[in-house]
Amino acid sequence: MTINTPYIALLMIEIIVLLRAILHPHRDPSSRLAWSIAIIVAPVVGVIFYLLFGEARISRKRFVRARRAMERMPSAELISPGANASDMPVIPSKFEPVFRLGETINGFMPVEGNTAQLMHDSNSAIDSMVRDMDRATRHIHVCFYIWLEDTNGRKIIDALKRAANRGVTCRAMADALGSRTLIKSTSWRELVSAGVKVATALPIGNPLLRAVYGRIDVRNHRKIAVIDGSITYCGSQNCADPEFLIKAKYAPWVDILMRFSGPIARQNQYVFAVDWMASTNEDISSTMSEPINRSDEGFPAQVIATGPTGQTSAMPDIFESLMHAARKELVITTPYYIPNDSMQASLCATARRGVVTTIILPLRNDSWEVSAASRSYYAELLEAGVHIFEYSGGLLHSKSMTIDGEAALIGSANLDRRSFELNYENNILLIDANVTEQLRERQNTYLKGSIKISASEVGNWSMGKRLWQNTVSMMGPLL
Repeated sequence: MTINTPYIALLMIEIIVLLRAILHPHRDPSSRLAWSIAIIVAPVVGVIFYLLFGEARISRKRFVRARRAMERMPSAELISPGANASDMPVIPSKFEPVFRLGETINGFMPVEGNTAQLMHDSNSAIDSMVRDMDRATRHIHVCFYIWLEDTNGRKIIDALKRAANRGVTCRAMADALGSRTLIKSTSWRELVSAGVKVATALPIGNPLLRAVYGRIDVRNHRKIAVIDGSITYCGSQNCADPEFLIKAKYAPWVDILMRFSGPIARQNQYVFAVDWMASTNEDISSTMSEPINRSDEGFPAQVIATGPTGQTSAMPDIFESLMHAARKELVITTPYYIPNDSMQASLCATARRGVVTTIILPLRNDSWEVSAASRSYYAELLEAGVHIFEYSGGLLHSKSMTIDGEAALIGSANLDRRSFELNYENNILLIDANVTEQLRERQNTYLKGSIKISASEVGNWSMGKRLWQNTVSMMGPLL
């Protein structure tokens, strides 16, 4: 009998990759099953896709640099001044477990003395950021996933150039994939010529070689601006116009951004500093030792920054913990809803135990696969009592959560597997009735521009539509 050497070699590769998919740590059973089926049913394609997209891999060099950067950072006491066992902020008991969980993610403890202002819209948010940059005296740090050369993008570029020209140390970072057009542009070179220090987050280089060392779609999805270590911006907004020219047919993009002042800015600066030091040869850990202006007034807050080099399942754990903490009302806005089984169950359980639970999603999504997959969860959510709304006034890109009119979470993370496992994200968790009310009122404006989805409507969807949605949803663990 003739031995088919290529076939035996392929079979051995398939078995090795299959074992890797099954044994890979921190993977939920549905993902193991999905990848196993893909590798068995379509061996060649399945193996190639698993090697490219099966694991949230980053290059060893990036991992080591990030770890070394964190080792050079000061202790948590300096990052969270006054937040020690004898001087902790007063946190409502039902939210204490969430903040303790947050502390395990980055080492950040909740800090008091913060104030916040919710920006009116995308354009006013950029204008506010520019005003703060024009008043900066020491340093400006910005990081965006998507940074375009449009009106708002140019405003930030010009503000950085003005600040650098008057002696302010400016550092600008943009993701290699999301901001690839800007990074290759003359505007990026203008920043360098003006004395702005620039860095590319997670550079791709040769795509084929990059795929060998790590997934190309592991991205820095954060949106961070820190001015003089005392003011920071956090939310869903990239550095772009709401018309979002690269995907204009979905415009306007409806974002949310909040301006924070106080010690919480130091925690966002820490996140930026680690990213910067992992991407460059510049050690900026000294910026973490500057004095922090504290106030006896203001609310407690905590930065939640997650990513594939950090604590596994950190962001979904925070989302689910906030769901469990809700007693009266939970309102969520997100453009992308592809939950894991645990999060879907938590959201349903929140509604079933009597909490008025609402989720607002975009009517038209820029991602057809996310749109289809999201709707596959509607029937179960509606049966549990979750109120589902689809916003029709543009692409709702806002990522927010309000709980019982007391606590809020705002930032860059979506309720999808990409934010859970692949992206570097940053959110801020806060306790304050006034700020939460501001955010809740903004959520109300989304509701006024939304269509409520009914159980009867979903029940009348055709079998073909449901088959398509559920089939796409099954691909969730593979993406």
